[in-house]
Amino acid sequence: METRWIEEAQQGDTEAFGRLAAHFRGMAFAVAYDRLKDMHLAEDAVQEAFLEAYTHIGKLDQPAAFPGWFKTIVVRQCQRALRRKRHASIPLEEASHLMDGSQTVAELAEQKEGARILQQSVAELSERLRVPLQLFYFYGYSLQEISAYLDIPQSALKKRLFDARRKLRGALPVIDLASVFNSLYEGGRNMLHIVNGDSVGNMLKQGIVQGDVLVWREIYSAGPNIENHGGDQERAFRAKTLEQSMGIPSAEYIAACAEQEGKLRSFSRYEEVVLWFEHDLFDQSMLAYLLHWFKGQRLGKTRLSLLCIGEFPGIELFHGLGQLTPEQLSTLNGTWRSIGAEELELGSELWQAYTAADPEQMADLLELKKEQLASSALPFAYTAFQAHLSRLPSVENGLGIVEQTTLLKLCSGADTPMKLFRQVTDELHMLGMGDLEYWLYLREMVQGSNPLLQVEGTEAVDNWDFRQVPDFLNRKVTVTKLGWQVQEGTADRVAAQGIDVWYGGLHLHGRSVPWRWDSAVQRPVRG
Repeated sequence: METRWIEEAQQGDTEAFGRLAAHFRGMAFAVAYDRLKDMHLAEDAVQEAFLEAYTHIGKLDQPAAFPGWFKTIVVRQCQRALRRKRHASIPLEEASHLMDGSQTVAELAEQKEGARILQQSVAELSERLRVPLQLFYFYGYSLQEISAYLDIPQSALKKRLFDARRKLRGALPVIDLASVFNSLYEGGRNMLHIVNGDSVGNMLKQGIVQGDVLVWREIYSAGPNIENHGGDQERAFRAKTLEQSMGIPSAEYIAACAEQEGKLRSFSRYEEVVLWFEHDLFDQSMLAYLLHWFKGQRLGKTRLSLLCIGEFPGIELFHGLGQLTPEQLSTLNGTWRSIGAEELELGSELWQAYTAADPEQMADLLELKKEQLASSALPFAYTAFQAHLSRLPSVENGLGIVEQTTLLKLCSGADTPMKLFRQVTDELHMLGMGDLEYWLYLREMVQGSNPLLQVEGTEAVDNWDFRQVPDFLNRKVTVTKLGWQVQEGTADRVAAQGIDVWYGGLHLHGRSVPWRWDSAVQRPVRG
């Protein structure tokens, strides 16, 4: 993933460079602060290093050499900063408390003393031990990432971490260094972690993080969405639609929403709320909703933080946090970043555009905020919500990106619902579709008097429910005559078959729709 970003940045893609900057910022700051011992100077040096890298990245011959090349630029900027040093130093452990008024004097004094002892002990290590330890424990980077950045083999890196831990154990009156780092750099137990997915939630509850875990169960990528969920009438309508289209029992849905929203409203009990989300539309729409909701609250002393990733070392096709083992997930602990007014405003704007009945509102917002999103804590929003718009019926044949990809995969040999689900969701991983959501699209292509597809044994069934079809996942799927015509562009899916689908706040239904997706201009256009 990093290599692709580098190659795209070399072609002038500012969004790709923004992702690179977000990924390497922690490493750069660790190296800069270690040399300058001053937060202001370190931040300035990192910023100057990114500007220099952006200007000269086209001269880099090998994308794989970027980590070491960029580190050289950071070191050079530090040397320049030392020659023109003007700012007064602020110790790192003190700067972390400048904006935090939630602790008592006694608590702050105790925590500062612990931080002072740890920082002093770490500072006394040699540079070859100190920097790897800071990158691994304080910033949460993986061994593979640190190895590339510092240009040392992983075997040597592991040895340095071992030596650093051994030296610190001799200097500190503790045995478990990880618990020390956690208590000083990840906050206390008075935290709330909001995640998507029971598998991730259950792993976090096994001691990976401190505090409470709230699994947010929603599917904003399907069904009707309005700007402010919660009204009884709107909630009942959404519940009824999801039950009819996806088989989610409406009573259970309403009860689950009430329970999780009740827990969310108690956020002020916590010192910090951490949002754990991924890169795809399923998660980004959920994240946008929560940021919109928090924007309307008085946060008081509660801090908001965000962990949002789109890849993980060693996983070629990253679908989400649920793919990770507990050990892999634990490496992300403490790597979240604080979010404030900018992120809340961006998230709220995205949610308002997503729930609008006019898809041009989202298209205009993405065009206007593209660079800001790329350099913010929401670098995946642009791609996710652009993918959302591409789900609309196309101007060419009335197929959205999901239906079009389904026909292409079927023509390539994926001839059962299970094969289609796996291949389509791999291809369109930016949508983050689960099985229920994909079956909704497949059903729309199969049912009615003019189907695009046929599933073996269900030809005579109208408005069929796949859950009632024996061995549905392994039945043969074929393309109908109309399906071939639509695929070739000689027929229009909407005109021939009709449509009844919600896209955020936009409801398209019937055989003539007001909005279509134009892939040539990458925007929705009037139908």
